[in-house]
Amino acid sequence: MSIIKKDLSPKNFTVKTGSYSQGIQVSCGEVDWIFVTGQIAMDADGNVVSPGDIAGQADFIFNNISKILAEADATLDDVVKAQLFLTDMSLFSQVSPVRNKYFVNSQPVSTMVEVKALVKAGCMLEIEVIAMKEAKK
Repeated sequence: MSIIKKDLSPKNFTVKTGSYSQGIQVSCGEVDWIFVTGQIAMDADGNVVSPGDIAGQADFIFNNISKILAEADATLDDVVKAQLFLTDMSLFSQVSPVRNKYFVNSQPVSTMVEVKALVKAGCMLEIEVIAMKEAKK
C-alpha cells in the first residue's frame, strides 16, 4: 500500500502566520484522512472577524473548515474528531448551537477546553478537525 500526502490550501484564504498547512490529506489505501489545522476567525487580510461575538466567530470558522475539507472532496459530514479551544468556557452555550448546526450528520467525538489565549488577539475560539472518507478509486 502506498501512502500519498497532499497539502490543502484554498485560494484567497486566511493568512498563514507560520510554517504550516491549512490542511493535509493522507491517502492510505481505501481511506483518506484529512487533518485540518486549528482555525481562528481571521480573514484573508489578517483581521479578526466578529470581534466579541463567539457565535459569529464559530460560524466563520466552520465555513473555513468546510472550504479546506472541500479541497479534499470532503465535507463536515466526514469529520470524526473535533477539538474546540475557547478563551472563556462560560461562552460554551453560544458555541454549542453553532457546532450542532454544522455537525448534524457526523456527530464527531469532540474535545472542548478553555485556553488562556489564542495566537491572534481578539479571537475567542479555535477549532481543528480530523475527517476520513473513502478514497477515490
